[in-house]
Amino acid sequence: MANFIFIHGTGGNPDEWFFPWLRKELEKRKHKVYAPFFPTPTGQTLENWMKEFEPYRKHVNKETVFVGRSIGSVFILRLLEKTKIPVKGAFLVAGFCSKLGLQEFEPLIETFIEKPLNWKKIRSNCGCFFVYHSDNDPIVSLQKGEELAEHLGVDVTLVRGAKHFWLTKLPKLLDDIKRI
Repeated sequence: MANFIFIHGTGGNPDEWFFPWLRKELEKRKHKVYAPFFPTPTGQTLENWMKEFEPYRKHVNKETVFVGRSIGSVFILRLLEKTKIPVKGAFLVAGFCSKLGLQEFEPLIETFIEKPLNWKKIRSNCGCFFVYHSDNDPIVSLQKGEELAEHLGVDVTLVRGAKHFWLTKLPKLLDDIKRI
């Protein structure tokens, strides 16, 4: 069985949107699920998130699957740059890898994206990537999702009308998880 690590977004927590539903579905299938709570928006820096993640590093192995939403996707990329153990997969929802062009979010994401990402290392440390994006996300444009997918060498899975994935269920995500 795989172990899943959920990474929430800015202003969020691991008990909102589709995460509780997905946790229940994965635990029914006997998977382990870990869902750290990261400081946000106050204290939201890459350094603080890395410190918060430290106790969860022991769960990162070849059977690990990351699931991240929004800034959680960028954080997963930063983890993949540093891991010494390649993981099974990463599912990135409403993710991005560069500035959003929204002044109110720039201070919150700056430390996550200020240094260039090591795409070669990221790709070599993860068995497969899935990128999900909406056609009407008011925070992270579809172009940002396409940019992320291009760097990872995958296609964007378009979920129409999902906005910033403020959804209580995401069946396509679970279907794709079952395939790996």
